[in-house]
Amino acid sequence: MTTSEYLGVTPPISEAGPSKREEEVTATLMEELKKQGVFESDEDAKTREIVLGRVAQLVRNFVHRVSLSRGLSEAAASAAGGKIFTFGSYRLGVHGPGSDIDTLCVVPKHVNREDFFEVLEPMLRELDGVSEVSAVPDAYVPVIGAKIQGVALDLLVARLALSTIPDNLELRDDNLLRNLDERCVRSLGGSRVIDEILRLVPNVEVFRAALRCIKLWAQKRAIYSNVNGFLGGVAWALLVARICQLYPNEVAGAVVSRFFIIMYQWNWPQPVLLKQIEEGPLPVRVWNPRLYPSDRAHRMPIITPAYPSMCSTHNVTQSTQMIMSQEFKRAAEIVDRVMIGSANWSELFAKHDFFHKYRYYLQVIASSGDSDTQLRWSGTVESRVRQLVMKLEFVEGLTLAHPFIKGFEQISYCLTDEEVRLAAQGEISKATAERKKEDIEDKDGSGAVWTTTFYIGLCLDPKPPGAVGPRRLDISYPTTEFTKLVKAWEHYDETSMGVVVRHIKSSALPDSVFDPGERERMPVRQLKRTKSSKLGSKTSNNLSPDPPNKRPRPSHANDTARALSPKDRKGSQRPPGLNTLATSTSVTSPSTPPLAAPKPVSPSNFLKSPAAVTAGSAS
Repeated sequence: MTTSEYLGVTPPISEAGPSKREEEVTATLMEELKKQGVFESDEDAKTREIVLGRVAQLVRNFVHRVSLSRGLSEAAASAAGGKIFTFGSYRLGVHGPGSDIDTLCVVPKHVNREDFFEVLEPMLRELDGVSEVSAVPDAYVPVIGAKIQGVALDLLVARLALSTIPDNLELRDDNLLRNLDERCVRSLGGSRVIDEILRLVPNVEVFRAALRCIKLWAQKRAIYSNVNGFLGGVAWALLVARICQLYPNEVAGAVVSRFFIIMYQWNWPQPVLLKQIEEGPLPVRVWNPRLYPSDRAHRMPIITPAYPSMCSTHNVTQSTQMIMSQEFKRAAEIVDRVMIGSANWSELFAKHDFFHKYRYYLQVIASSGDSDTQLRWSGTVESRVRQLVMKLEFVEGLTLAHPFIKGFEQISYCLTDEEVRLAAQGEISKATAERKKEDIEDKDGSGAVWTTTFYIGLCLDPKPPGAVGPRRLDISYPTTEFTKLVKAWEHYDETSMGVVVRHIKSSALPDSVFDPGERERMPVRQLKRTKSSKLGSKTSNNLSPDPPNKRPRPSHANDTARALSPKDRKGSQRPPGLNTLATSTSVTSPSTPPLAAPKPVSPSNFLKSPAAVTAGSAS
């Protein structure tokens, strides 16, 4: 078989079709996905199409208006065009009810990014049925968010070096990237990557069904978050697409089964590729671990197929890699039982046990005095939590630091400065929690505090045999460095923003992190680990805390090696080892190690300056 006869960097592992059992299992999978509510109604689908039609017309009108303002004739302005391209989950065909639509607006060269925010945004606000319009022109990828007829959209813009944008324009041609700035290249990248994924899978419908399953599983197990060091939507799509390439004639249930087995056994940092990395016409960086040391440091490289190829998983840390490996193993075992009829698909989608899993947690609390400030500030803090996780990984005595994938928001209506100070530190009394906005109106010294709390679970090393007495886990260095990092944000304002890092026991977790009745359901348990699972160990590529499952696997259980590119099977270069940046003292304790953290600074007027508190007490 020649390269041209198959999709991917290696030949398929098997070109066999599905067995009767695999078809039966796929049917039950689709039934379970419907029960889980991952499909939108026909009515909602039609509404989305109508909304996209309105946006397409809006973009054409926008280009026409700007063209006239640039001095073009009416005929030239009408011919200038303008076109939209969807990407993300909607373009992949795996979106669910209520999900937003990522939309790229492509415009000709005489329309610039400033026009997008100064002209199109006001035009958008004037449309009927539009709400929640928000613009972020200074973002890494500039975006306008809005809701039209209840459908959420994120609008991006890309300016091509063309005089007109024809209706039949396609974005696959790499030469379209010439003479564009970096932001336009990034904006185009989302659409180009999704189109390439769909082109590189042998059966789009099988791919979509399998991806819906994997996406739901990752969300339920709380490992669907690029910003927190797990995998985002593109990375999960790339992994599923690779398994589809290896089993081109299989059904979705079989693809899901192979997915978990192969991903658990994958020889990271061997990269996952849908096609060979290509050079292109631009002087831009393409992922190349032989050339760039930072690319060699990627722990789970999953590479985008569209030029310029990039690593979609550069945020993965040692801890998050270990956690995903545990989840791959758990899922593989469940799906094995589904295949033989001793388990149901619903078991695969069981809710995560994050808040039952550890004895100790860190709370990272971002606070401010109004909703608009809180939106920007909490997003900034969240984007840097991964840096705290990486710093915690250096701490002696800590097996891993497990970030949760979302923050918990709360508004506290306070009557005194002291209540404000305590609320910003996460110490909210029952009276404060139950108070309403009207309860503090026209009362001197009162105020509202917006807080967003992020959680990190701490898995501690087991006590050495025979060790007695107290022990301490010193996290003062990571927490201090983290607070310095978030305060270095260029828009940080100490008069209106605060951040607190503090540790709590599992018994002190607030009820808000649990579903009703969930708290009493599961006992807290520490993660099991073997000696070889310690972070930085060189004996396990996937850093699983447990030894590999020894029970027999199906005949495809060892397919991972055959999934690698032939030229790469000789071995791959590992990321450089971690160097300890901080020394932490460790003295044993019976079962409750106190965590040393920076002491809070008492603010003189917390209503005006919640940022005075930088880290919570570890007492």
